[in-house]
Amino acid sequence: LRELERQLRRRVEQQEMGRMRVMKRLVTTLALAGAVTLAASAASAQKLEEVKKRGILNCGSNTGLAGFGIPDAQGNWTGLDVDVCRAIAAAIFNDPTKVRFIPLSAKDRFTALQSGEIDVLSRNTTWTLSRDTSLGANFTGVTYYDGQGFLVKKSLKVNSALELNSASVCVQTGTTTEQNLADYFKGNNMKYEVIAFGTADETVKAYESGRCDVFTSDVSQLYAERLKVATPADHVVLPEVISKEPLGPMVRHGDDQWFDIVKWTLFAMVGAEELGITQKNVDEMAKSDKPELKRAFGTDGNLGEQLGLTKDWLSRIVKAVGNYGEAFERNVGSGSKLQIARGLNNLWNKGGIQYSPPIR
Repeated sequence: LRELERQLRRRVEQQEMGRMRVMKRLVTTLALAGAVTLAASAASAQKLEEVKKRGILNCGSNTGLAGFGIPDAQGNWTGLDVDVCRAIAAAIFNDPTKVRFIPLSAKDRFTALQSGEIDVLSRNTTWTLSRDTSLGANFTGVTYYDGQGFLVKKSLKVNSALELNSASVCVQTGTTTEQNLADYFKGNNMKYEVIAFGTADETVKAYESGRCDVFTSDVSQLYAERLKVATPADHVVLPEVISKEPLGPMVRHGDDQWFDIVKWTLFAMVGAEELGITQKNVDEMAKSDKPELKRAFGTDGNLGEQLGLTKDWLSRIVKAVGNYGEAFERNVGSGSKLQIARGLNNLWNKGGIQYSPPIR
């Protein structure tokens, strides 16, 4: 009986020790999870708090591309990429002027983002797998669906890119155009000579002076650069589009809240156009009882606060730069010198592929 009693006592003690070990593991796991959550929360708020404390958004922009990012003689910046940064500043500060535009060449843009010199890169940059995985940065959306094309002098009497065999081609280094160019000519069994330059200005000047037969870049950039030559009407963009070039903003890895803010700023512009919200009617639309509008304007729910912004974040954006369609037409579309058709950049329900996830 005594032996049986000792055995029972040992089992009870072992079971108790086992429960204690499980409890210790559970407490440790919960503590670690809490620490990770707190660390992630602190990290995720780092960039937003840094920008707020600084009082201005540092935006990496083009050195000068009409329609997308270009300063005038007084240093006032305009363009579709510029408006994205102004929209972010409006969402944070309720002031679209609180942006410092930092002009960057194609080869310097990623280094500036990686080093923290800029908070966001909004500079006609193509979203690719290699860039999305090797640069320590994330693309946040597509501001402009583009593709690579060719600009030639009308005097060459070339009507198709397939007639460019043995042509000399001016191209800017540090872009996706060099690889696309090689793929296109190899795929069509054509020969060509590459003449590469470090900046867009150098490239277009070389083309205009006759150092090459063809200038290749994104079609949107070709329309913009054509405005710089002496007689734009003497040059034509060929009909072929040889690549997919989804252009969009980038932010550094490691700050999910900042990633969400930049991403949803662009989605707010697209979503506002879908909902019919414009710069002119934004105050009137904010009074609507429609559920989707109440959510968007923050009169029902706290979507803006979930981003770390105010409830009226979408109103701030639209009042500052308009919806996506307004920004497009003003900068590169019918209201601009470029006169580029919406095409793929129209809303998904109007024949294009611009699409915002639901604001809910």
